[in-house]
Amino acid sequence: MINGLRKDAKPGGYSDGGADIAYALRTAGVDVVTPMTSPAPGIALDWVFPDTAEGLRRAGAGGATILWANTVLFEGHPLDAVLTDYQVVGQLPAAMQAFDDKFETNRLLAKAGLPVASSFLLSGAAQENVCSLAEVERALSDRGMSFPMIVKPVRGRGSQGVTLVDDLGALREAAAALIEAATFGDMLMVEEFLEGDEMTITVLPPASPRPDGVRSHRHWALRPVYRFDQRGGVAPYNGDVPVTANSQAIEAERLHDPEIAAMIDHCVAAAALVDARAAIRIDCRADRHGSFKLFDLNMKPNMTGPGRPGRDDQDCLSAIAARADGWRYVDLLQAMLAAPWSLGSPVTA
Repeated sequence: MINGLRKDAKPGGYSDGGADIAYALRTAGVDVVTPMTSPAPGIALDWVFPDTAEGLRRAGAGGATILWANTVLFEGHPLDAVLTDYQVVGQLPAAMQAFDDKFETNRLLAKAGLPVASSFLLSGAAQENVCSLAEVERALSDRGMSFPMIVKPVRGRGSQGVTLVDDLGALREAAAALIEAATFGDMLMVEEFLEGDEMTITVLPPASPRPDGVRSHRHWALRPVYRFDQRGGVAPYNGDVPVTANSQAIEAERLHDPEIAAMIDHCVAAAALVDARAAIRIDCRADRHGSFKLFDLNMKPNMTGPGRPGRDDQDCLSAIAARADGWRYVDLLQAMLAAPWSLGSPVTA
């Protein structure tokens, strides 16, 4: 719980993606430390250490020098205590806590002049800078916002808890249900609905080599991935529908489209603003005029992929983007592994 907000626990944590990462890298010849001497490909927990003080101690005792933090981090996370002892693939715990707050992150991006979806905070009772459910109609009028709109958690995961509402009654009903359930805490976001195409962009840090082998001096983006077959205006949670079923990388020619090019530039700028030290993913949608706005910056994007038994359809959005430029899943992982950081080291090429 962080300031009354929470991210509901993911069943099994991120062991599925962690196992995919470890299996793919070991298959490619990388020396990967695992909890089991001979991990079974089909058992995810054979491949990953828990993100506890004991789990980190065991990884170090096994010879690990780089920790791949494929988990949700926060201030005071056990990783904080060992940052001087290891290199890390992942984010600073404090940065992930700060930028996992979708509302505050979008405010930061907007202050920097980046286009983001308009939104405000909503709770059951009025708080400082937070609208109460009873006053939501006035809040909409004051901000000039009109239906349809999105109601969603401030610290959510994917599309869990995200609802498209067409009128005031539906907004109140959806918000009241989420507040009462308290799955995501006691506060929500009400956000403008962007009715155009949806894209997601993976941005990597400067030290990660690009598919053409060139190292950049700034953050850089993989090819945007187009999302389709939304349900009720919202892309379904990847735990329910694999992203391979509703996502595809855009054609290379579209990279020259001014709106697409601007969107990529905005996402690269956003990554620099949040000091992204590993891959992040930013979701964008076009408004009625065709201009893309950022609406969801993910400091820990899903990083699942094929290789282990039964995982052939588990390419994540970042892997789909990488394949469009000739990278396999493991190539993306190796580019991320080539850019570990240590405490006090800036993200530089």
